[in-house]
Amino acid sequence: MSRTLIAEAGEQLLDRREQLTLDQLAALAEVPDTSIPSLTALAHEVRLAWCGPEVEVEGILSAKTGGCPEDCHFCSQSSRFETPVLATPFLDADEVLRAAEETARLGASEFCIVLAVRGPDERTMRRILELVPLVRDRVGINVAVSAGILTDDQARRFAEGGVHRYNHNLETARSYFPQIVTTHSFEERFETCRLVREHGMELCCGVLLGMGETPAQRIELIGQLREVEPAEVPVNFLNPRPGTPLGDRPLVEPLEALRWIALFRLGLPSVILRYAGGREVTLRELQALGLTSGINALIVGNYLTTLGRSPEADLQMLEDLRMPIGALSKVL
Repeated sequence: MSRTLIAEAGEQLLDRREQLTLDQLAALAEVPDTSIPSLTALAHEVRLAWCGPEVEVEGILSAKTGGCPEDCHFCSQSSRFETPVLATPFLDADEVLRAAEETARLGASEFCIVLAVRGPDERTMRRILELVPLVRDRVGINVAVSAGILTDDQARRFAEGGVHRYNHNLETARSYFPQIVTTHSFEERFETCRLVREHGMELCCGVLLGMGETPAQRIELIGQLREVEPAEVPVNFLNPRPGTPLGDRPLVEPLEALRWIALFRLGLPSVILRYAGGREVTLRELQALGLTSGINALIVGNYLTTLGRSPEADLQMLEDLRMPIGALSKVL
């Protein structure tokens, strides 16, 4: 039965270039563990057929860390939880430029400026709009921004100011979102995603798996991602942070992580599917398998409040797999 399901999915995605239904994805989510290698092999074929062989490399910088007023239960930057992360002021321009230059030296084509805020106030807007052209013109790299919930006018100004890609994660399915965040709604996030695309920026819209959501809710989330039509989907796995409400949750099992990387590729065949936070502790020595399970982009270096492995190790992994580094973009 599993072999038939996977073969039919392959015919639909590779031969007919048709998207799978959510019901088909739900059936594939139930194949036994012994079928996961076949599932990941198909996801790799789909990634090559729909996206090509290149892998996009990105660096991220937390330009304003901690002190966020929101209560996202996974996040150690929330001011509502007793965590080791302290609030810090906005980094100055030289610090941001140095980080962008280091990212560019690794072969990255994208540099993301991230702020721990509900949404940008006017002072923050001006700072970001000063930094974006500075980084782009001096370093020669695309600039992405992640600054929370946007108004229509803020989205327009970011687009006009040269922001190439805006990150705003849905994180989890609409039906599970109230269990994870209470200080803003799923609809507010969804609307920001819509505004990003409406104003011509690429949308980077990520997920965080392992927060207690069900397989059905993960499938629901794939459907909701289809509605906002992201260019990029970072796949994060919960790395439980001390002091947060999810600090005691177990890690996603490695084989289960590979299953869901493959399913997100099969469900979203044309997106940039990016390895993001939690992959090191979740997959451990199996990280290379994610790149043959549908992943075609990496965040290299450290994350916002957790350490990644060395950029050199990731670049060596790509070299070992003979995967070329390149830009994957629809808006340039």
